[in-house]
Amino acid sequence: MKKFLAIVLSLLMIAALAACTGNGKTPEPETKGIKVGFICLHDENSTYDLNFINAAKGACEKLGITDYVIKTNIPEGQECYDTAADMAANGCSIVFADSFGHEDYMIQAAKEFPNVHFCHSTGTKAHTENLPNYHNAFAAIYEGRYLAGVAAGMKLNEMIAAGKFTAEEAKIGYIGAFTYAEVVSGYTSFFLGARSVCPSATMEVTFTGSWYDETAEKEGAVKLISDGCKLISQHADSMGAPSACESAGVPNVSYNGSTIKVGANTYIISSRIDWEPYYEFCIKAVMNGETIPADWTGTISTNSVQLTELNTAVAAEGTQAAIDEAKAALVAGTLHVFDTANFTVNGEHLTSYLADVDTDDAFTPDTEVIKDGYFHESEFRSAPYFDIAIDGITLLNTAF
Repeated sequence: MKKFLAIVLSLLMIAALAACTGNGKTPEPETKGIKVGFICLHDENSTYDLNFINAAKGACEKLGITDYVIKTNIPEGQECYDTAADMAANGCSIVFADSFGHEDYMIQAAKEFPNVHFCHSTGTKAHTENLPNYHNAFAAIYEGRYLAGVAAGMKLNEMIAAGKFTAEEAKIGYIGAFTYAEVVSGYTSFFLGARSVCPSATMEVTFTGSWYDETAEKEGAVKLISDGCKLISQHADSMGAPSACESAGVPNVSYNGSTIKVGANTYIISSRIDWEPYYEFCIKAVMNGETIPADWTGTISTNSVQLTELNTAVAAEGTQAAIDEAKAALVAGTLHVFDTANFTVNGEHLTSYLADVDTDDAFTPDTEVIKDGYFHESEFRSAPYFDIAIDGITLLNTAF
């Protein structure tokens, strides 16, 4: 009997040792069998796509996933479907795409591969498509844009105080990609942030018709500077505008990541969406057999809305304190970016607005989005739908 017990104890000890790693720690949760695909419109040269690529690598590393594939330079066309379908056919349990125009092709793949999850950033149709394996995501980046705008307004005030120009000449230039609501929401929230500390600020916006066109973005910045703009920002993804600002000595607020490497003397700050929390959430959900919502909106509290480190060599004194104060008010809910008391349309404050949330082919307004005195952005779906032309902002071209 004693011999039998000794054998049993030995076997238990061997089993216990086998369950431990070489350093005596319990192994991480099993991730074998989980393969993840990422589809990017451009490559690392685009600040937008680099932001996604860094998040993809970070999420996989954190979760211990080594079986993943990142495909770059995938156009907003049939190539997206082909790539998504290839990933699904080759064992990916979940596929992510990063650009607005990828949506219809991701939906096509989702219908063909019902056992694979397809997650699309910046899209608008998941809540109406009702496919259990197709999902949209965005973040409340308008809050980050607003905070970056505060930094811009502080810089304008500093230059006004230094006698470089008058308060009436405090004009901002902005390079936008398209006239989509995503871009309109971004430049409007940035402008409102600037105006919260520099009330005389105005803004001119020019559009390039491309998410990434270094020549057009640089030319746009040069045109805005020659037109008297004292500070430049953008919703476009190359180093074109930041490099033009550095050459002209004009302050710049960028997007999707620091551009200090080309603008050490002009770059102030950047806002960006950190996609890593969303990637982690979705991958874990697939691993655990849990539900992924049709629409997911990241916030400051989920660490999905980020500002890069302030370049104090260029930023105005007191900028960080002003940002911190505004951020605390946003988190507390005492400040709303699109508070209707803070902007007018044709001289009037809005009390009602029907937005195109469900996105039919005719872009028919369908949802009342002004309640409690402010425009409720990214609450009825994750992607922005603020598309209002407010006073103080002049659009130089709207062909896109």
